[in-house]
Amino acid sequence: MTAVKRIIVTGGFGFIGSRFVLKALHNTDYHIKIIDNLTYAGDKARVYDNIEGPSEDPYDIRWRIEHIKLDICDVTPDMLRGAEYIVNFAAESHVDNSIADGKPFVRSNIEGVFNLLECARQTDELKKFIQISTDEVYGDMYDLRGHPAATESFRLRPSSYYSASKASADLLVQSAARTFGVPYLITRSCNNFGPGQDAEKFLPTVFNSIAEGKEVPVYGDGLQSREWIHVDDNAELILELALSAAKDEVYNIGSGYHYKNIEIVNYLGEILGKKVKRTHVEDRLGHDKVYKLDCSKVGEFLGEQVCQTLEGYLKDEVRKFEGSANGR
Repeated sequence: MTAVKRIIVTGGFGFIGSRFVLKALHNTDYHIKIIDNLTYAGDKARVYDNIEGPSEDPYDIRWRIEHIKLDICDVTPDMLRGAEYIVNFAAESHVDNSIADGKPFVRSNIEGVFNLLECARQTDELKKFIQISTDEVYGDMYDLRGHPAATESFRLRPSSYYSASKASADLLVQSAARTFGVPYLITRSCNNFGPGQDAEKFLPTVFNSIAEGKEVPVYGDGLQSREWIHVDDNAELILELALSAAKDEVYNIGSGYHYKNIEIVNYLGEILGKKVKRTHVEDRLGHDKVYKLDCSKVGEFLGEQVCQTLEGYLKDEVRKFEGSANGR
């Protein structure tokens, strides 16, 4: 009997994790065990509503999914037995929340990762532990002359409890590799956009505010610059890296598409055909002005990838919104 091949995905019902799960289900024969505590950021529908095929079919890929409802701080080694890959998407990720109360970020993003690593090093079949990180660990490029793009060897300069907790997790992963031989990959991606994003995030907040004629809150002058990648492009690259020969490496993942926040606000107003009611609110404490990634390393390893544009996605979302409104 052929042994079942398994991937553990923590946070697999989150925004990015769910798209990775779908990529893995549709493009590999791995069984996927999702460990997700189903907090406000987790939604099973992100996965189950996007699986093709009839559920009564015994060969339907939905039968390759298993879910354990659990906090990653409470994971035990037995739960990871047989896993060839552990991909950790589980994290507290809202910067404003980390400013209001940093304790949940320390627990999930640091203590949780520590616990996963302790369990992972007892998993004999493990080929790779993949830690999903963020471009925010590099800090504000605006502080540096010339606004350089951060390579993977750039020093970590986090500005918030959120980014500091993610940087700490990255260092825990690398120390587990050094001390215990845990094979790893760390991916640091830019801002993601795409289907199923939490309503509290920037793009859904702006879109819904303009569509409903509400005021759009803009931090400070709105000139903060971010790089944006479609969540499916990010998930695809993560899966390719996970299954590749790459090991004990860090990879930046970006699209090359940079936008200022105010540009996105104005563009959404234009394509929605609505006057934007902007209200400039007090800037976030410690707010980084510029994030910029050098992604040449992943391009050289996997080949250059043409990513979906934010403009194209937003136009599609407007068409769906208008179609839904006309159908009421």
